Amino acid sequence: MLQAIILVLAQTVVLLAVSPFIVGLIRKVKARLQLRRGATVFQPYRDLAKLFRKQPVVSTTTSWIFSATPYLLFATTLAAGLLVPVFASKTPLSFAGNIIALVYLLALGTFFLILAGLDAGSAFGGMGSSREAIVASLTEPAMILSIFAIALTAGSTNLSTIVHKTALLEGVAIDPSPHLMALAALFIVAIAETGRVPVDNPATHLELTMIHEAMILEYSGRYLALVEWASGLKLLVFLTLIANVFAPWGIATTGEPAAFGIGLATYLVKVSGLAVLIAVLESMFAKLRLFRVTDLLGVAFILALLGLVFFYVLRG
Repeated sequence: MLQAIILVLAQTVVLLAVSPFIVGLIRKVKARLQLRRGATVFQPYRDLAKLFRKQPVVSTTTSWIFSATPYLLFATTLAAGLLVPVFASKTPLSFAGNIIALVYLLALGTFFLILAGLDAGSAFGGMGSSREAIVASLTEPAMILSIFAIALTAGSTNLSTIVHKTALLEGVAIDPSPHLMALAALFIVAIAETGRVPVDNPATHLELTMIHEAMILEYSGRYLALVEWASGLKLLVFLTLIANVFAPWGIATTGEPAAFGIGLATYLVKVSGLAVLIAVLESMFAKLRLFRVTDLLGVAFILALLGLVFFYVLRG
């Protein structure tokens, strides 16, 4: 019991501490690729500290939804992160849910963020909320199907069981086609769900293109800090899914302290590498037109579905 409590606390600390670093790393790599100096990778920590010291300004037209959404969004995103194995394959909270619970914890936070965008009564908030609803409705099926392709191999929808069995088999070495398709689908979903280029651009406030930023324009102070921190957490959760579900090499499969140390170091290397990859891709591609985003998400769904079909075809 004591070890389980320590693991939960350790995973919480890792998720909270690493998520701003990942955001800062992406910004730094993009700046260097654009021949700019850029801010330090620790700038997001300073931004969060500055926002937490400021008092939020709340419109008189808003209801309790606007004030409660930052806390609920942060809590649901962190709870979803605790269901995903980070540096140990067996997470103490794995009994609380499987991939379905993970998807709908993230969807619950998105749902309230959409309501908050509408609650402020601004034109930008309503526009961003409508666009986010379209994106969310297309990404959730692709996300579930992509992880199901791996779940069929492990014989379970529990993420800890999937990661543990895959790690003991030293990764995916048999019938790689379904796993590669599911990996590509989940990567596209991660880009869309976290509002990265080419689906959205977190660095712009151009009203014709923004999605996520339009919903949070009315937030300030500690409310904005919680929303931004939750956004970084969500990005880290998706990178953790990609790193540990499809390539769980190095993750701790035993309860030895040395295994935990190696698992943590390997985890940091993997998510940092994925963050650099995202920064490179964002520097190579322009943002898609809004009506082309549905085509990209349709490709993700088809890839995930083909991953399931290929699993049954190759098994037969």
